Amino acid sequence: MLRRSRAPRTGTPADLLVVGLGNPGEEYARTRHNVGAEVVELLAGRHGAKLKKGKERARVDEVGIAGKRVALAIPLTYMNDSGESVGLLARRYGVAPEQVVIVHDELDLPVAVLKVKSGGGLAGHNGLRSIKSHLHSDGFQRVRIGVGKPVTKERGADHVLNRFGKRERADIDVAIEDAADAVEMIASDGVDPTMNRYNARES
Repeated sequence: MLRRSRAPRTGTPADLLVVGLGNPGEEYARTRHNVGAEVVELLAGRHGAKLKKGKERARVDEVGIAGKRVALAIPLTYMNDSGESVGLLARRYGVAPEQVVIVHDELDLPVAVLKVKSGGGLAGHNGLRSIKSHLHSDGFQRVRIGVGKPVTKERGADHVLNRFGKRERADIDVAIEDAADAVEMIASDGVDPTMNRYNARES
């Protein structure tokens, strides 16, 4: 029987590794590309974590959710190199790709629409592409937050670096709370029940 290989662990093992994607630096704070990082910041606040810079090119801490050991992380790499950090984190916590939850922005979803996905395509997201390359798998879980497509001729790469309008921001703040709830449900109930709950909701 073929066993699934895991990265050699370098630290305390975790049940789940939750990574919020974004770009580092104040100039990118609260942009469309950084909604994943905002979710992990919220989760850290909910569970009393203090995200600190570690060797894995990320701010990271561990929390307990539903009796599970959960590592929370925000890479300090730029979005397109997110896999460098995620690969190191997966090794540190001894997790398989299926134990990794990536929270990220999604151009293909309307603003503030939330969907949960297990494995599959990358929808042209360079951060996910980098993660797949470093984990050698696309089997990781995703919590996807819609940021909408550009309504002008603006390129998608420029659109995601913009901030939300006032009305969109209010909706996104609710979606970020919902995304944090979804991560907690993945920890407590697993990804399939979480997909059933969140993906069946009306946009």
